[in-house]
Amino acid sequence: MQTILSPQAKTLPRAEEAEKILRSCVHCGFCTATCPTYQLLGDELDGPRGRIYLIKQVLEGKEVTAKTQEHLDRCLSCRNCETTCPSGVQYHNLLDIGREVVEQAVPRSLPERLLRTGIRAVIPRPALFNALCTTGMIFRPLLPSVLKQKIPPLPRSPKERPRRHHARKVLMLEGCVQPTLAPNTNAAAARVLDKLGISVVSAPQAGCCGAVDYHLNAQERGLERAKRNIDSWWPAVQRGVEAIVQTASGCGAFVRDYGHLLENDKEYAEKARIISSLTKDLAEIIRAEPIEALKPNASQRIAFHCPCTLQHAQKLGGAVEDILTRVGFSLTTVPDGHLCCGSAGTYSITQPELSIRLRDQKMRALQSGNPDEIVTANVGCQMHLSGARTKPVRHWIEIIEESLSPQEQPLEIKPEDMISPFA
Repeated sequence: MQTILSPQAKTLPRAEEAEKILRSCVHCGFCTATCPTYQLLGDELDGPRGRIYLIKQVLEGKEVTAKTQEHLDRCLSCRNCETTCPSGVQYHNLLDIGREVVEQAVPRSLPERLLRTGIRAVIPRPALFNALCTTGMIFRPLLPSVLKQKIPPLPRSPKERPRRHHARKVLMLEGCVQPTLAPNTNAAAARVLDKLGISVVSAPQAGCCGAVDYHLNAQERGLERAKRNIDSWWPAVQRGVEAIVQTASGCGAFVRDYGHLLENDKEYAEKARIISSLTKDLAEIIRAEPIEALKPNASQRIAFHCPCTLQHAQKLGGAVEDILTRVGFSLTTVPDGHLCCGSAGTYSITQPELSIRLRDQKMRALQSGNPDEIVTANVGCQMHLSGARTKPVRHWIEIIEESLSPQEQPLEIKPEDMISPFA
């Protein structure tokens, strides 16, 4: 695509990258066939090709309007288009560049500013999020129905983590909301890894991966969080930790991108590259281990929701499915499994109407094979899908861990209790 950047755009830190991405797009339109928002809205400007054209106009000096911002805001950043694109267009990087420019040019309304500031103030701070959410959970039965629908019930307390020390060690990012909303996920991961002879070590100073800030156009703040995590993990990296494991594929996708996002930072570029190379989704670790030797006992029919951040961003579609099959689970067919569920980080908060339409569409697909359970690989998807109030959704590592242990009496969860705080 022929592109002539404006003099102002040429001064942007990522101007050369933006021009390269724009020129790589041949405008073929294959991406529109797999774009969830284009399928829902039928508007060319709500598909990747249209958004690329909007960003091209912005970077060439054309007028930037609130409509431009609206179309860019509606993008899920699911990266399905990148999987489809025959030209290898790095759409998500161009979107980040375009959104930042538009954010500076188009003032947001006061309600929008308050919403985005509130999200960035609460979600990346696990202690604050836990305090607010737990208080709501405790008083949930006393709340009006409107508020009650926004607060999930108290989750079960996680089992104790193993204390054995193995020669093989991995770091694990605990996450922002997962310790509160799904506290057993990381604990179950630690127990399964322990049975495979791998210890989980912690880096207490590590915090939010930075994705929440970065994708809400507070990009510098997001990169500051990335640098803090690199500093926190670096001593363990120097001691020879073999991987930095993520149980939330959304966090994993962003940490895996540290090397690219900080490639021009003289102080952090090399460290960020190494951190990205060590970043592994939990499925990558488990898949490489002889889990069959642990004699799992599994026979349920499972519907697996493969998050966009796992299949499109990290290119790990099929990894979890392989593990579940090897353990003995029977996988149901999920129609249109490549489409986003609508969670998309904070999208379910900033674009609730579109998000719910995508969620309900996804739940129909997941339940079409009449599974015994639905599992996923990302806490945001897990909470969002559970908000449909049909079937509970868990992280896949929990059912793996249960298949390796004496079966416990399952917790009975009523449909009315399965409500997402992000719905």
